[in-house]
Amino acid sequence: MGTRIRSPLGDRLLRFAIVLVLLGISAAVLVPLLNIVALSLSDTKRVSELRGLDVLPKGFSLIVYKILAANPYFIRSILNSVFITLTGTTINLIVTAMAAYALTRPSLPGRRFFMLLVIVVMVFEPGIVPEYLVVKKIGLMGSLWSVIFYKAVNVYYLIILMRFFEEVPPSLVEAARVDGAGHWIVFRRVMLPLSKSAMATLGLFYGVMHWNEYFRASVYITDPLKYPLQLILRQFVVLDDTSALIGAGTIYSYDEAARLSYAALKAGTIVVAILPVLMLYPLILRYYTRGVMEGGVKE
Repeated sequence: MGTRIRSPLGDRLLRFAIVLVLLGISAAVLVPLLNIVALSLSDTKRVSELRGLDVLPKGFSLIVYKILAANPYFIRSILNSVFITLTGTTINLIVTAMAAYALTRPSLPGRRFFMLLVIVVMVFEPGIVPEYLVVKKIGLMGSLWSVIFYKAVNVYYLIILMRFFEEVPPSLVEAARVDGAGHWIVFRRVMLPLSKSAMATLGLFYGVMHWNEYFRASVYITDPLKYPLQLILRQFVVLDDTSALIGAGTIYSYDEAARLSYAALKAGTIVVAILPVLMLYPLILRYYTRGVMEGGVKE
């Protein structure tokens, strides 16, 4: 057996310090989240016993989630947010990918002009007033499409994907063109399969952006049945507007309603709002570690 070489004492101490720092950061992130979950699951009689650092519920009760599930506005807001997120992210990825591919083609007529236009839009992004006038002019006021279409392409994400497309070996594109492939085939059969990690990353960014959208929804949408979840969350948690969630027909038992803690109800609303994002991250992270040119030609 070979002799085991031990790391210098300084390296071991440095690694130990790094581990302690990372554990502290993880605790600072996880403890508040677990405390909110514990608050939403605690028995209504024992909610007051819960402290800021407690991560386990006091007793167990699902009354908070029963109330949320019984509220038609809350359920409809979840469906609205799901529609906005899925539809908006799909449109974002398609348009961003097509624009990135076009802008990275050397043969594109007026390529410098379009690149200059992209830079101008990135530096001088239009404000909410001209955006509002455009949305009103094309008749999207009060529609969920106003929240979806207001930013079909994020310029920063477009530049990221452009740089990614530029790293694809030209030999792959040339080989496809020799075989008679047009731009659409090259885009769909060559660029997109080699860009899964980048597309997954941008999909995560776009998805989180749409899921967390509330400001433009509050400006463009006036019908409560079309409110996204984040707008309901803001009204209830930030503005203390309990009428958004508490109403006739939403309480299972008036005795339970009398004991209900609004802090627990807010915590349950927050849990429902952040749960989809937390579930999405592990599905996307696996693409981060994959090779960008996995299965491609090595030059």
